[in-house]
Amino acid sequence: MNDLLTATIRHLRALVGFDTRNPPRAIDTGGIFDYLRAELGGFDLDLRDHGAGAVSLLARRGQPRILFNVHLDTVPDSPHWSASPFALRVDGERAVGLGACDIKGAAAALLAAAQASNGDAAFLFTSDEEANDARCIAAFLREPCRFDAVVVAEPTRGEAVLAHRGIGSLLLRFAGRAGHASGEQQAADSALHQAVRWGARALDHVASLAGEAFGGLRGLRFNIGRIEGGIKANVIAPTAELRCGFRPLPSMGHDDVLAALRACADVAPVEFSETFRGAPLPAGDPAHAEARRLAAQRLAMQWQLPIGPAVDFWTEAALFSQAGCTALVYGPGNIAQAHSADEWVALEQLDRAVHTYHRLLEITP
Repeated sequence: MNDLLTATIRHLRALVGFDTRNPPRAIDTGGIFDYLRAELGGFDLDLRDHGAGAVSLLARRGQPRILFNVHLDTVPDSPHWSASPFALRVDGERAVGLGACDIKGAAAALLAAAQASNGDAAFLFTSDEEANDARCIAAFLREPCRFDAVVVAEPTRGEAVLAHRGIGSLLLRFAGRAGHASGEQQAADSALHQAVRWGARALDHVASLAGEAFGGLRGLRFNIGRIEGGIKANVIAPTAELRCGFRPLPSMGHDDVLAALRACADVAPVEFSETFRGAPLPAGDPAHAEARRLAAQRLAMQWQLPIGPAVDFWTEAALFSQAGCTALVYGPGNIAQAHSADEWVALEQLDRAVHTYHRLLEITP
């Protein structure tokens, strides 16, 4: 194991040891941020608490032209972990721990690369990506982007990703009339029946879009994640709540998707609200989006990064792109291991990433 990889594993062991599960959004300016500040000697540090567990640390050395963004929060661990999710386990091929893939492995590699380099560098560490409440990035983007490019270090198997889906989350509430379930019901009587019928029609609509394509991606991704309501089996449900998410292709209009989903209800819900919206990558109208994609492609080629296909998952690179920045996604790990029990990242991926980050930090502005 070479020095850069050894240092990366040391940092990853420390980072995994901090409980940054989100929810419960209990992250503050201590803990993992104390560790980062201690390890980033020689950097100008700007630590900010944006509330509700959203903390950002902007670290800058010299006059960098590239900003690396990495989130430090993780999803909650599942009960299926075979050992403590906060104790890194390393074998000959992989490192196992909560967030090792998504994306503390990238954070560890960036720390190791920075400490082994004297080059100009800028890192934006955040703690709210898993909350679907991008306070940290929003606060950062209130000022004009001062960098030539932003690299968001999500897991891409060591390839530069220039395009991905957008994302949206919906809350629907239906209202009915409580009553005895023995009688004949009208369409509007049961809130749960309304919710189920809406879900069936929404799924049919999604199936009808299977032939839509963009950059190797196909169709609209859609998931009904939660349905709540009702009282018991023999009582007509007076209320129902449904939460769902969708991931449109970059070529699909977000508002068009919302309108089509709203139209799937035969009885209008009492609430149909969007709880989160994330633009696709690249963001903007077709002309601006293509210009941003070409700019990111030129940088990836200039930096000698292999360019990968568009991906289904969403990243905060879209927020930077939406603000007019040239943004791409590059990091160690495979998204298939993210959010899973015994989450892991391949040592080969960490090794490749830390050497790539080190090389980029040595680029003369």
